[in-house]
Amino acid sequence: MKYVWITLVAVVLVVSGLVWYKYFFVFGEGVKAGNLNYAVYKGNVFKTYEGKLIQQGFGSNPKTGSFNSYEFEFSIENKQVFEQLENNSGKYFELHYKEYHGTVPWRGNSRYVVDKVINMR
Repeated sequence: MKYVWITLVAVVLVVSGLVWYKYFFVFGEGVKAGNLNYAVYKGNVFKTYEGKLIQQGFGSNPKTGSFNSYEFEFSIENKQVFEQLENNSGKYFELHYKEYHGTVPWRGNSRYVVDKVINMR
């Protein structure tokens, strides 16, 4: 019976560690820059702030002769950052973000979570 409890505690600790690593460990941080396409507040059960940044590519597309466009979809950590983005849609932003291994419904739909605006033009 003693070994069952030790095994159970070990399993709970390992599973807890894996869940923390998958959903709450900040895997990376960085800055993305581009024009804000949209910032929205949406969700069925968990209402979250979401946004999309359009980044301009440096290389050209040989087939069309135009610049590539890269989309950066992200969730927004707090209401103040969301309001700043929402009120300035279409402007050029530099956004600081955190990257997680997985998503949780109350944090947003993306692994990338913007936590602050670094610069806006």
